[in-house]
Amino acid sequence: MAQFSYKARKRSGELVEGVLEVPDRAAALAQIQRSGLFPISVTDAKVGAAVAVKSAGKGVNLASFLPPAMQAQLAQKRKPKLQELATFTTQLANLLNSGMALTTALNSMTHLQTKGIPAEVSRELKQEVTEGKGLSDAMAKQPRIFSDLYVNMVKAGEQSGSLVPVLRRMATHFQQFADVQSKFKSAMIYPVMVICMGLLLVTFFMIFMMPQFTGMFKDFNIELPLPTRFLMGTSKMFTTYWWLMLLVVIAIFILFKRFQSSAAGARKLDEWRMKLPVFGNVVKINLFGQFARTLGTLLQNGVPVLTALKITEQVMSNSLIKEAIANTRSAVTDGKTLAQPMAQSKLFPQLMVDLVRIGEETGDVPAALNNLADTYEGELQIALRVMTQLVEPLLIVVMGAIVAFLLLSIFLPLFKMISSIH
Repeated sequence: MAQFSYKARKRSGELVEGVLEVPDRAAALAQIQRSGLFPISVTDAKVGAAVAVKSAGKGVNLASFLPPAMQAQLAQKRKPKLQELATFTTQLANLLNSGMALTTALNSMTHLQTKGIPAEVSRELKQEVTEGKGLSDAMAKQPRIFSDLYVNMVKAGEQSGSLVPVLRRMATHFQQFADVQSKFKSAMIYPVMVICMGLLLVTFFMIFMMPQFTGMFKDFNIELPLPTRFLMGTSKMFTTYWWLMLLVVIAIFILFKRFQSSAAGARKLDEWRMKLPVFGNVVKINLFGQFARTLGTLLQNGVPVLTALKITEQVMSNSLIKEAIANTRSAVTDGKTLAQPMAQSKLFPQLMVDLVRIGEETGDVPAALNNLADTYEGELQIALRVMTQLVEPLLIVVMGAIVAFLLLSIFLPLFKMISSIH
């Protein structure tokens, strides 16, 4: 027998906590439900204790050292992460599925700790709903938390009388996107760390080590090799003209930001990202998967196609995709099918166009798009793995070449000095 600690709520909304001794987690869930309680969390008591001890020395959140009032202000200013939205949506769907009225469920949400979404949000939603407004209308008043996608999907769920299934699908949608983001970030951690460490080591060498060798070389009247002279000049730039280098970096950063903020600049950068070797393939797969998942989820939940296309356009970050979606929406407004303008854009893959066309013929476009999204998410995992496997050895070669150049620049004059002594 294993011990499982649980948190659950009564139908009145009261929180109940306890420990059960049962064979497995499924048995614990069944026993809680038989007791007329709604389970919120069920965890292995031993594992939970081990995690608690482990977390005491790891994962320190700097914000936790701030006063509670300042922590609340920070939470209210930032947008919630996808994982936080998924958790919030799942909790609300579970409470409603247990038979609670919407106002009671929102009241219970004020007591559930959802990171990134303050309890005040649930209180305001409850107040609006109590006054007779719809949940989607109440959420529309908090655009920092609930996007147009979220609001429109909730509205579709209210109109169709299937709010709980819509919330569950939306929670799955956010969770899938959060998983994709996590995989993408994980794949980039190693390359970014290696590049940062390399830059720090080179900077340290140029500022602190190279001036020592420069003084030693000057004491000997020998002609220095070209690599050494280049390194000495670079070191002098780091130590003497650091302010000029800083100004150049700031100027480049400002110019880049101005270029990026312009429509033409943003479009050019997005086009460049999609054409990059290896990395560009990852970007395209991620974008197509995001497009298919977002549009498919919206259509599946009853959002009209034109509204769904508009929301999907707002969600996408790539200018080229945005343009293609805008053109598709205009064509659909004129009476064309979804697949026709997608094919004319020359941006969407032929596979996507063909499956959307088949979906239109069978009358199930959402299923076609969701199948596409599953396909692209699988391809993204493979593409990320390939990119990591290619980038890691490439970084090792580049770092090895830099280290070899530094050593060569130092040892060449040393060898020359030794030969001149003999």
